[in-house]
Amino acid sequence: MRNISLQQMQDLLKAPIFHLIGETADELGVECYVVGGYVRDLYLERPSKDIDVVVVGSGIEVAQALGKRLGKGAYVNVFRNFGTAQVKWRQTEVEFVGARRESYNRGSRKPIVEDGTLEDDLDRRDFTINALAVCLNKARFGELVDRFDGILDLEDGIIATPLDPDITFSDDPLRMMRCVRFSTQLNFMIEPETADALCRNAERIKIISAERIIDELNKIMLAPVPSRGFVELSQVGLLPLIFPELAALEGVEVRNGRAHKDNFYHTLEVLDNVARATADWDKERALWIRWATLLHDIGKPRSKRWEPTIGWTFHNHNYIGAKMVPDIFRRMKLPMDERMKYVQKLVSLHMRPIAIADDEVTDSAVRRLLFEAGEDIDDLMTLCEGDITSKNQQKKQHFLDNFQLVREKLVDLQARDNYRTWQNPITGEEIMATFNLRPCKEIGLLKQVVKDAIWESQIPNEHDAAFAFMLEEAKKLGLTPQTPGN
Repeated sequence: MRNISLQQMQDLLKAPIFHLIGETADELGVECYVVGGYVRDLYLERPSKDIDVVVVGSGIEVAQALGKRLGKGAYVNVFRNFGTAQVKWRQTEVEFVGARRESYNRGSRKPIVEDGTLEDDLDRRDFTINALAVCLNKARFGELVDRFDGILDLEDGIIATPLDPDITFSDDPLRMMRCVRFSTQLNFMIEPETADALCRNAERIKIISAERIIDELNKIMLAPVPSRGFVELSQVGLLPLIFPELAALEGVEVRNGRAHKDNFYHTLEVLDNVARATADWDKERALWIRWATLLHDIGKPRSKRWEPTIGWTFHNHNYIGAKMVPDIFRRMKLPMDERMKYVQKLVSLHMRPIAIADDEVTDSAVRRLLFEAGEDIDDLMTLCEGDITSKNQQKKQHFLDNFQLVREKLVDLQARDNYRTWQNPITGEEIMATFNLRPCKEIGLLKQVVKDAIWESQIPNEHDAAFAFMLEEAKKLGLTPQTPGN
Protein backbone atom coordinates (compact mmCIF):
# COMPACT_ATOMS: atom_id res chain seq x y z
CA MET A 1 0.00 0.00 0.00
CA ARG A 2 1.20 3.49 -0.76
CA ASN A 3 0.02 7.02 -1.40
CA ILE A 4 0.18 7.85 -5.09
CA SER A 5 0.84 11.32 -6.44
CA LEU A 6 -0.75 12.73 -9.59
CA GLN A 7 2.43 11.99 -11.53
CA GLN A 8 2.58 8.44 -10.20
CA MET A 9 -1.07 7.87 -11.13
CA GLN A 10 -0.40 9.18 -14.62
CA ASP A 11 2.52 6.77 -14.85
CA LEU A 12 0.34 3.85 -13.70
CA LEU A 13 -2.19 4.72 -16.40
CA LYS A 14 0.48 4.86 -19.10
CA ALA A 15 -1.08 2.01 -21.09
CA PRO A 16 -2.16 3.44 -24.48
CA ILE A 17 -5.79 2.43 -23.99
CA PHE A 18 -6.34 4.99 -21.20
CA HIS A 19 -5.07 7.91 -23.29
CA LEU A 20 -7.11 6.72 -26.28
CA ILE A 21 -10.26 6.60 -24.13
CA GLY A 22 -9.57 10.11 -22.86
CA GLU A 23 -8.98 11.46 -26.36
CA THR A 24 -12.19 9.86 -27.60
CA ALA A 25 -14.18 11.37 -24.73
CA ASP A 26 -12.64 14.79 -25.38
CA GLU A 27 -13.72 14.63 -29.04
CA LEU A 28 -17.27 13.88 -27.94
CA GLY A 29 -17.17 16.60 -25.30
CA VAL A 30 -17.88 14.32 -22.29
CA GLU A 31 -16.10 13.50 -19.04
CA CYS A 32 -14.90 9.94 -18.47
CA TYR A 33 -13.33 8.18 -15.51
CA VAL A 34 -11.82 4.78 -14.74
CA VAL A 35 -13.60 3.72 -11.57
CA GLY A 36 -14.07 1.13 -8.87
CA GLY A 37 -12.02 -2.01 -8.44
CA TYR A 38 -9.37 -1.11 -10.99
CA VAL A 39 -8.51 2.10 -9.12
CA ARG A 40 -8.62 0.30 -5.78
CA ASP A 41 -6.22 -2.36 -7.02
CA LEU A 42 -3.81 0.26 -8.41
CA TYR A 43 -3.46 1.60 -4.88
CA LEU A 44 -3.14 -1.88 -3.40
CA GLU A 45 -0.66 -2.89 -6.09
CA ARG A 46 -2.81 -5.89 -6.97
CA PRO A 47 -3.14 -7.19 -10.54
CA SER A 48 -6.51 -6.38 -12.07
CA LYS A 49 -8.01 -6.97 -15.50
CA ASP A 50 -11.43 -5.46 -14.80
CA ILE A 51 -11.34 -1.96 -16.32
CA ASP A 52 -14.60 -0.08 -15.79
CA VAL A 53 -15.12 3.37 -17.28
CA VAL A 54 -17.93 5.74 -16.33
CA VAL A 55 -18.92 8.41 -18.84
CA VAL A 56 -20.90 11.48 -17.82
CA GLY A 57 -23.07 11.03 -20.88
CA SER A 58 -23.44 7.99 -23.12
CA GLY A 59 -21.00 5.19 -22.38
CA ILE A 60 -22.19 3.37 -25.50
CA GLU A 61 -21.31 6.31 -27.76
CA VAL A 62 -17.80 6.56 -26.31
CA ALA A 63 -17.30 2.78 -26.70
CA GLN A 64 -18.43 2.85 -30.34
CA ALA A 65 -16.24 5.86 -31.15
CA LEU A 66 -13.28 4.20 -29.42
CA GLY A 67 -13.82 1.06 -31.49
CA LYS A 68 -13.62 3.11 -34.71
CA ARG A 69 -10.50 4.88 -33.45
CA LEU A 70 -8.79 1.55 -32.63
CA GLY A 71 -9.73 0.12 -36.03
CA LYS A 72 -9.01 -3.45 -37.08
CA GLY A 73 -8.67 -5.85 -34.17
CA ALA A 74 -11.07 -3.98 -31.90
CA TYR A 75 -14.46 -5.51 -31.05
CA VAL A 76 -17.38 -3.59 -29.57
CA ASN A 77 -20.33 -5.33 -27.91
CA VAL A 78 -23.32 -3.16 -27.02
CA PHE A 79 -25.89 -4.10 -24.38
CA ARG A 80 -28.56 -1.45 -24.85
CA ASN A 81 -30.94 -2.96 -22.30
CA PHE A 82 -28.33 -2.27 -19.65
CA GLY A 83 -26.92 0.91 -21.14
CA THR A 84 -23.43 -0.61 -21.30
CA ALA A 85 -20.84 -1.56 -23.89
CA GLN A 86 -17.64 -3.58 -23.92
CA VAL A 87 -14.55 -2.93 -26.02
CA LYS A 88 -12.04 -5.74 -26.57
CA TRP A 89 -8.68 -4.74 -27.99
CA ARG A 90 -5.59 -6.91 -27.96
CA GLN A 91 -5.45 -8.38 -24.43
CA THR A 92 -7.59 -5.63 -22.89
CA GLU A 93 -11.31 -5.48 -22.11
CA VAL A 94 -12.99 -2.24 -21.04
CA GLU A 95 -16.58 -1.90 -19.81
CA PHE A 96 -18.30 1.44 -20.50
CA VAL A 97 -21.40 2.78 -18.79
CA GLY A 98 -23.04 6.16 -18.44
CA ALA A 99 -23.08 7.78 -15.00
CA ARG A 100 -26.35 6.97 -13.24
CA ARG A 101 -28.29 7.19 -10.08
CA GLU A 102 -30.36 4.37 -8.67
CA SER A 103 -33.38 3.82 -6.44
CA TYR A 104 -34.80 0.54 -5.16
CA ASN A 105 -38.08 -1.15 -4.32
CA ARG A 106 -37.83 -3.19 -1.12
CA GLY A 107 -38.90 -6.45 -2.73
CA SER A 108 -36.14 -6.50 -5.33
CA ARG A 109 -32.42 -5.80 -5.69
CA LYS A 110 -32.98 -4.58 -9.26
CA PRO A 111 -32.64 -0.78 -9.21
CA ILE A 112 -34.62 1.87 -11.01
CA VAL A 113 -31.89 3.53 -13.07
CA GLU A 114 -31.74 7.11 -14.32
CA ASP A 115 -29.01 9.20 -15.92
CA GLY A 116 -26.93 10.98 -13.31
CA THR A 117 -23.75 12.81 -12.47
CA LEU A 118 -20.40 11.35 -11.49
CA GLU A 119 -21.31 12.14 -7.88
CA ASP A 120 -24.57 10.19 -8.25
CA ASP A 121 -22.64 7.27 -9.70
CA LEU A 122 -20.09 7.19 -6.88
CA ASP A 123 -22.88 7.52 -4.29
CA ARG A 124 -24.39 4.22 -5.46
CA ARG A 125 -21.13 2.26 -5.02
CA ASP A 126 -21.05 -0.48 -2.40
CA PHE A 127 -17.93 0.48 -0.42
CA THR A 128 -15.72 3.53 -0.06
CA ILE A 129 -12.72 1.65 -1.44
CA ASN A 130 -14.74 0.97 -4.61
CA ALA A 131 -16.03 4.56 -4.89
CA LEU A 132 -12.82 5.94 -6.36
CA ALA A 133 -12.55 7.49 -9.80
CA VAL A 134 -9.62 8.74 -11.88
CA CYS A 135 -10.22 11.19 -14.73
CA LEU A 136 -9.06 10.17 -18.22
CA ASN A 137 -9.76 13.48 -20.00
CA LYS A 138 -6.52 15.12 -21.18
CA ALA A 139 -6.86 18.29 -19.08
CA ARG A 140 -7.31 16.32 -15.82
CA PHE A 141 -5.67 13.03 -16.73
CA GLY A 142 -4.78 11.04 -13.59
CA GLU A 143 -6.76 13.27 -11.20
CA LEU A 144 -8.36 11.29 -8.37
CA VAL A 145 -11.97 11.83 -7.26
CA ASP A 146 -12.45 10.47 -3.72
CA ARG A 147 -15.74 11.68 -2.22
CA PHE A 148 -15.78 9.28 0.75
CA ASP A 149 -12.14 9.08 1.88
CA GLY A 150 -11.76 5.69 0.26
CA ILE A 151 -7.98 6.17 0.11
CA LEU A 152 -7.87 6.53 3.89
CA ASP A 153 -9.90 3.33 4.25
CA LEU A 154 -7.48 1.57 1.92
CA GLU A 155 -4.58 2.76 4.05
CA ASP A 156 -6.32 1.70 7.28
CA GLY A 157 -7.60 -1.61 5.90
CA ILE A 158 -11.30 -0.85 6.46
CA ILE A 159 -14.47 -1.91 4.66
CA ALA A 160 -17.17 0.76 5.01
CA THR A 161 -20.13 1.92 2.91
CA PRO A 162 -20.19 5.38 1.30
CA LEU A 163 -23.68 6.16 2.61
CA ASP A 164 -25.93 4.74 5.36
CA PRO A 165 -25.01 1.01 5.54
CA ASP A 166 -28.59 0.03 6.40
CA ILE A 167 -29.78 1.58 3.14
CA THR A 168 -26.82 0.15 1.20
CA PHE A 169 -27.50 -3.43 2.38
CA SER A 170 -31.28 -3.24 2.33
CA ASP A 171 -31.30 -1.87 -1.22
CA ASP A 172 -29.02 -4.63 -2.52
CA PRO A 173 -28.50 -7.44 0.01
CA LEU A 174 -25.86 -9.09 -2.19
CA ARG A 175 -23.58 -6.29 -0.97
CA MET A 176 -23.53 -8.06 2.41
CA MET A 177 -21.85 -11.06 0.80
CA ARG A 178 -19.50 -8.76 -1.10
CA CYS A 179 -18.63 -7.00 2.15
CA VAL A 180 -17.49 -10.26 3.73
CA ARG A 181 -15.78 -11.32 0.52
CA PHE A 182 -13.70 -8.13 0.24
CA SER A 183 -12.84 -8.32 3.93
CA THR A 184 -11.59 -11.87 3.38
CA GLN A 185 -9.72 -11.29 0.12
CA LEU A 186 -8.02 -8.08 1.27
CA ASN A 187 -7.62 -9.01 4.94
CA PHE A 188 -9.49 -5.80 5.86
CA MET A 189 -11.60 -5.12 8.95
CA ILE A 190 -15.32 -4.39 8.55
CA GLU A 191 -16.00 -1.00 10.12
CA PRO A 192 -18.16 -1.42 13.29
CA GLU A 193 -21.20 0.52 12.05
CA THR A 194 -21.10 -1.42 8.80
CA ALA A 195 -20.81 -4.71 10.73
CA ASP A 196 -23.82 -3.78 12.88
CA ALA A 197 -25.83 -3.08 9.72
CA LEU A 198 -24.91 -6.53 8.41
CA CYS A 199 -26.48 -8.04 11.53
CA ARG A 200 -29.61 -5.90 11.24
CA ASN A 201 -30.15 -6.69 7.57
CA ALA A 202 -29.09 -10.35 7.43
CA GLU A 203 -32.63 -11.59 6.74
CA ARG A 204 -32.69 -9.54 3.53
CA ILE A 205 -30.29 -12.08 1.99
CA LYS A 206 -33.34 -14.28 1.36
CA ILE A 207 -34.24 -12.26 -1.75
CA ILE A 208 -30.86 -13.04 -3.35
CA SER A 209 -30.59 -16.00 -5.71
CA ALA A 210 -28.50 -19.00 -4.78
CA GLU A 211 -26.39 -18.48 -7.92
CA ARG A 212 -25.35 -14.99 -6.76
CA ILE A 213 -24.56 -16.20 -3.25
CA ILE A 214 -22.48 -19.15 -4.39
CA ASP A 215 -20.44 -16.89 -6.67
CA GLU A 216 -19.40 -14.87 -3.61
CA LEU A 217 -18.83 -17.99 -1.50
CA ASN A 218 -16.52 -19.42 -4.14
CA LYS A 219 -14.46 -16.23 -4.09
CA ILE A 220 -14.25 -16.45 -0.29
CA MET A 221 -13.22 -20.09 -0.62
CA LEU A 222 -10.32 -19.16 -2.92
CA ALA A 223 -8.98 -16.46 -0.59
CA PRO A 224 -5.62 -17.10 1.11
CA VAL A 225 -7.31 -17.46 4.53
CA PRO A 226 -10.91 -18.48 3.74
CA SER A 227 -11.80 -19.13 7.40
CA ARG A 228 -11.99 -15.38 7.96
CA GLY A 229 -15.00 -15.11 5.67
CA PHE A 230 -16.92 -17.98 7.25
CA VAL A 231 -16.29 -16.64 10.76
CA GLU A 232 -17.64 -13.25 9.72
CA LEU A 233 -20.66 -14.81 8.00
CA SER A 234 -21.38 -16.60 11.27
CA GLN A 235 -20.86 -13.54 13.45
CA VAL A 236 -23.25 -11.32 11.48
CA GLY A 237 -25.97 -13.99 11.21
CA LEU A 238 -25.71 -14.72 7.49
CA LEU A 239 -24.29 -18.25 7.74
CA PRO A 240 -27.40 -19.96 9.20
CA LEU A 241 -29.47 -18.41 6.40
CA ILE A 242 -27.26 -19.41 3.47
CA PHE A 243 -25.52 -22.53 4.80
CA PRO A 244 -27.40 -24.02 7.77
CA GLU A 245 -25.51 -27.33 7.66
CA LEU A 246 -22.20 -25.55 8.22
CA ALA A 247 -23.65 -23.31 10.93
CA ALA A 248 -24.88 -26.46 12.73
CA LEU A 249 -21.26 -27.48 13.33
CA GLU A 250 -20.69 -24.54 15.65
CA GLY A 251 -20.78 -24.95 19.41
CA VAL A 252 -19.59 -27.30 22.13
CA GLU A 253 -21.79 -29.57 24.22
CA VAL A 254 -20.64 -30.67 27.67
CA ARG A 255 -21.96 -33.71 29.54
CA ASN A 256 -20.56 -35.12 32.75
CA GLY A 257 -17.67 -32.72 32.42
CA ARG A 258 -16.70 -34.06 28.98
CA ALA A 259 -16.87 -31.85 25.91
CA HIS A 260 -16.27 -32.40 22.22
CA LYS A 261 -14.32 -29.90 20.13
CA ASP A 262 -16.08 -27.12 18.26
CA ASN A 263 -16.39 -28.77 14.85
CA PHE A 264 -17.04 -25.46 13.09
CA TYR A 265 -13.73 -23.94 14.10
CA HIS A 266 -11.95 -27.26 13.58
CA THR A 267 -13.32 -27.36 10.02
CA LEU A 268 -12.11 -23.83 9.37
CA GLU A 269 -8.65 -24.66 10.71
CA VAL A 270 -8.49 -27.61 8.32
CA LEU A 271 -9.73 -25.38 5.49
CA ASP A 272 -6.93 -22.89 6.10
CA ASN A 273 -4.38 -25.73 6.21
CA VAL A 274 -5.61 -27.02 2.85
CA ALA A 275 -5.75 -23.47 1.44
CA ARG A 276 -2.04 -23.05 2.24
CA ALA A 277 -1.23 -26.43 0.68
CA THR A 278 -3.16 -25.59 -2.51
CA ALA A 279 -2.17 -21.93 -2.88
CA ASP A 280 -0.27 -22.67 -6.10
CA TRP A 281 -2.82 -25.10 -7.55
CA ASP A 282 -4.99 -24.39 -10.56
CA LYS A 283 -8.00 -22.42 -9.25
CA GLU A 284 -10.56 -24.96 -10.42
CA ARG A 285 -8.82 -27.85 -8.70
CA ALA A 286 -8.14 -25.78 -5.58
CA LEU A 287 -11.79 -24.72 -5.34
CA TRP A 288 -13.21 -28.22 -5.23
CA ILE A 289 -10.74 -29.69 -2.76
CA ARG A 290 -11.57 -26.72 -0.52
CA TRP A 291 -15.27 -27.51 -0.84
CA ALA A 292 -14.51 -31.11 0.08
CA THR A 293 -12.57 -29.83 3.08
CA LEU A 294 -15.38 -27.51 4.18
CA LEU A 295 -17.82 -30.43 4.02
CA HIS A 296 -15.58 -33.19 5.37
CA ASP A 297 -17.20 -33.15 8.84
CA ILE A 298 -20.63 -31.89 7.75
CA GLY A 299 -22.22 -35.15 8.96
CA LYS A 300 -21.08 -34.73 12.58
CA PRO A 301 -24.20 -32.97 13.95
CA ARG A 302 -26.39 -35.81 12.65
CA SER A 303 -24.06 -38.55 13.89
CA LYS A 304 -23.26 -37.11 17.33
CA ARG A 305 -24.04 -39.48 20.20
CA TRP A 306 -23.23 -39.61 23.90
CA GLU A 307 -21.91 -42.97 25.07
CA PRO A 308 -21.35 -43.03 28.85
CA THR A 309 -18.32 -45.32 28.70
CA ILE A 310 -16.67 -43.47 25.82
CA GLY A 311 -17.97 -39.92 25.71
CA TRP A 312 -18.99 -38.09 22.56
CA THR A 313 -18.87 -40.09 19.34
CA PHE A 314 -19.43 -39.27 15.66
CA HIS A 315 -19.55 -42.76 14.19
CA ASN A 316 -19.96 -42.91 10.39
CA HIS A 317 -20.04 -39.12 10.08
CA ASN A 318 -18.06 -39.44 6.84
CA TYR A 319 -20.72 -41.64 5.23
CA ILE A 320 -23.57 -39.49 6.54
CA GLY A 321 -21.77 -36.41 5.27
CA ALA A 322 -21.23 -37.96 1.84
CA LYS A 323 -24.97 -38.60 1.57
CA MET A 324 -25.64 -34.95 2.43
CA VAL A 325 -23.38 -33.58 -0.32
CA PRO A 326 -25.80 -33.92 -3.29
CA ASP A 327 -28.63 -32.12 -1.47
CA ILE A 328 -26.28 -29.31 -0.40
CA PHE A 329 -24.94 -28.92 -3.94
CA ARG A 330 -28.44 -28.95 -5.42
CA ARG A 331 -29.83 -26.34 -3.02
CA MET A 332 -26.82 -24.05 -3.32
CA LYS A 333 -26.76 -24.32 -7.13
CA LEU A 334 -23.34 -25.92 -7.19
CA PRO A 335 -22.60 -28.19 -10.18
CA MET A 336 -24.30 -31.60 -10.05
CA ASP A 337 -21.61 -33.29 -12.13
CA GLU A 338 -18.20 -34.89 -11.65
CA ARG A 339 -17.19 -32.06 -9.32
CA MET A 340 -19.97 -32.98 -6.91
CA LYS A 341 -18.97 -36.65 -7.12
CA TYR A 342 -15.35 -35.70 -6.42
CA VAL A 343 -16.35 -33.77 -3.28
CA GLN A 344 -18.63 -36.62 -2.20
CA LYS A 345 -15.82 -39.15 -2.65
CA LEU A 346 -13.33 -37.16 -0.57
CA VAL A 347 -15.90 -36.61 2.20
CA SER A 348 -16.66 -40.34 2.24
CA LEU A 349 -13.00 -41.43 2.29
CA HIS A 350 -11.41 -38.78 4.50
CA MET A 351 -11.27 -41.07 7.55
CA ARG A 352 -9.50 -43.90 5.73
CA PRO A 353 -5.93 -42.49 5.60
CA ILE A 354 -6.24 -41.41 9.24
CA ALA A 355 -7.27 -44.92 10.27
CA ILE A 356 -4.29 -46.34 8.37
CA ALA A 357 -1.87 -43.80 9.85
CA ASP A 358 -3.08 -44.57 13.36
CA ASP A 359 -2.00 -48.21 13.01
CA GLU A 360 0.64 -50.18 11.18
CA VAL A 361 0.85 -48.97 7.60
CA THR A 362 0.37 -52.23 5.65
CA ASP A 363 0.49 -52.81 1.91
CA SER A 364 -3.01 -54.26 1.85
CA ALA A 365 -4.58 -51.28 3.63
CA VAL A 366 -2.81 -48.81 1.35
CA ARG A 367 -3.74 -50.88 -1.71
CA ARG A 368 -7.43 -50.72 -0.75
CA LEU A 369 -7.19 -46.99 -0.23
CA LEU A 370 -5.50 -46.48 -3.57
CA PHE A 371 -8.12 -48.52 -5.38
CA GLU A 372 -11.04 -46.63 -3.80
CA ALA A 373 -9.55 -43.15 -4.19
CA GLY A 374 -8.16 -43.75 -7.69
CA GLU A 375 -6.94 -40.62 -9.45
CA ASP A 376 -7.98 -38.48 -6.47
CA ILE A 377 -5.60 -40.13 -4.01
CA ASP A 378 -3.17 -37.18 -3.86
CA ASP A 379 -5.99 -34.73 -3.17
CA LEU A 380 -7.38 -37.04 -0.47
CA MET A 381 -3.99 -37.19 1.22
CA THR A 382 -3.73 -33.38 1.09
CA LEU A 383 -7.10 -33.06 2.82
CA CYS A 384 -6.21 -35.63 5.46
CA GLU A 385 -2.85 -34.04 6.23
CA GLY A 386 -4.66 -30.75 6.75
CA ASP A 387 -7.10 -32.53 9.07
CA ILE A 388 -4.40 -33.16 11.67
CA THR A 389 -5.00 -30.22 14.01
CA SER A 390 -4.09 -31.75 17.35
CA LYS A 391 -2.41 -29.38 19.82
CA ASN A 392 -0.40 -32.38 21.05
CA GLN A 393 2.69 -31.97 18.88
CA GLN A 394 3.91 -35.52 19.52
CA LYS A 395 0.59 -36.99 18.41
CA LYS A 396 0.46 -34.64 15.43
CA GLN A 397 3.96 -35.61 14.34
CA HIS A 398 3.11 -39.31 14.68
CA PHE A 399 0.25 -38.93 12.22
CA LEU A 400 2.27 -36.80 9.80
CA ASP A 401 5.14 -39.29 9.86
CA ASN A 402 2.76 -42.15 9.16
CA PHE A 403 1.10 -40.16 6.38
CA GLN A 404 4.54 -39.88 4.80
CA LEU A 405 4.82 -43.68 4.98
CA VAL A 406 1.40 -43.96 3.34
CA ARG A 407 2.52 -41.64 0.54
CA GLU A 408 5.72 -43.66 0.01
CA LYS A 409 3.76 -46.92 -0.18
CA LEU A 410 1.30 -45.30 -2.57
CA VAL A 411 4.13 -44.41 -4.93
CA ASP A 412 5.59 -47.92 -4.67
CA LEU A 413 2.28 -49.71 -5.22
CA GLN A 414 1.31 -47.43 -8.07
CA ALA A 415 4.59 -48.20 -9.79
CA ARG A 416 4.17 -51.96 -9.28
CA ASP A 417 0.47 -52.52 -9.63
CA ASN A 418 -1.10 -49.48 -11.33
CA TYR A 419 -4.00 -49.60 -8.85
CA ARG A 420 -5.23 -46.11 -9.62
CA THR A 421 -6.97 -47.57 -12.66
CA TRP A 422 -7.43 -51.06 -11.24
CA GLN A 423 -10.17 -53.31 -12.58
CA ASN A 424 -11.06 -56.71 -11.22
CA PRO A 425 -9.53 -59.23 -13.65
CA ILE A 426 -12.63 -61.40 -13.19
CA THR A 427 -15.85 -59.89 -14.52
CA GLY A 428 -19.41 -60.79 -13.64
CA GLU A 429 -20.01 -61.83 -17.24
CA GLU A 430 -17.12 -64.31 -17.09
CA ILE A 431 -18.45 -65.85 -13.87
CA MET A 432 -21.94 -66.16 -15.38
CA ALA A 433 -20.53 -67.85 -18.51
CA THR A 434 -18.25 -70.17 -16.52
CA PHE A 435 -21.04 -71.50 -14.29
CA ASN A 436 -24.01 -70.87 -16.58
CA LEU A 437 -25.57 -68.52 -14.05
CA ARG A 438 -28.20 -65.84 -14.23
CA PRO A 439 -27.63 -62.69 -12.12
CA CYS A 440 -27.40 -63.77 -8.46
CA LYS A 441 -25.62 -62.97 -5.20
CA GLU A 442 -22.95 -65.65 -5.78
CA ILE A 443 -21.51 -63.58 -8.63
CA GLY A 444 -20.92 -60.63 -6.33
CA LEU A 445 -19.45 -62.90 -3.65
CA LEU A 446 -16.93 -64.42 -6.06
CA LYS A 447 -15.87 -61.02 -7.42
CA GLN A 448 -15.38 -59.78 -3.86
CA VAL A 449 -13.24 -62.71 -2.71
CA VAL A 450 -11.03 -62.33 -5.79
CA LYS A 451 -10.65 -58.62 -5.12
CA ASP A 452 -9.84 -59.22 -1.44
CA ALA A 453 -7.28 -61.88 -2.32
CA ILE A 454 -5.48 -59.51 -4.70
CA TRP A 455 -5.56 -56.64 -2.23
CA GLU A 456 -4.21 -58.90 0.53
CA SER A 457 -1.43 -60.11 -1.81
CA GLN A 458 -2.67 -63.72 -1.62
CA ILE A 459 -2.62 -63.95 -5.40
CA PRO A 460 -0.98 -61.88 -8.18
CA ASN A 461 -2.95 -59.12 -9.86
CA GLU A 462 -3.40 -61.08 -13.10
CA HIS A 463 -6.23 -62.92 -14.81
CA ASP A 464 -5.04 -66.56 -14.80
CA ALA A 465 -4.17 -66.57 -11.11
CA ALA A 466 -7.44 -64.81 -10.27
CA PHE A 467 -9.45 -67.27 -12.39
CA ALA A 468 -7.88 -70.29 -10.70
CA PHE A 469 -8.53 -68.78 -7.28
CA MET A 470 -12.13 -68.04 -8.26
CA LEU A 471 -12.70 -71.68 -9.27
CA GLU A 472 -11.46 -72.90 -5.87
CA GLU A 473 -13.73 -70.43 -4.05
CA ALA A 474 -16.67 -71.41 -6.25
CA LYS A 475 -16.40 -75.03 -5.01
CA LYS A 476 -17.11 -73.76 -1.48
CA LEU A 477 -20.36 -72.29 -2.79
CA GLY A 478 -21.30 -75.57 -4.53
CA LEU A 479 -20.72 -74.19 -8.01
CA THR A 480 -19.33 -76.38 -10.80
CA PRO A 481 -17.90 -75.05 -14.09
CA GLN A 482 -20.03 -75.89 -17.09
CA THR A 483 -18.35 -77.51 -20.07
CA PRO A 484 -19.58 -76.91 -23.61
CA GLY A 485 -22.55 -79.13 -24.42
CA ASN A 486 -23.72 -79.56 -20.83
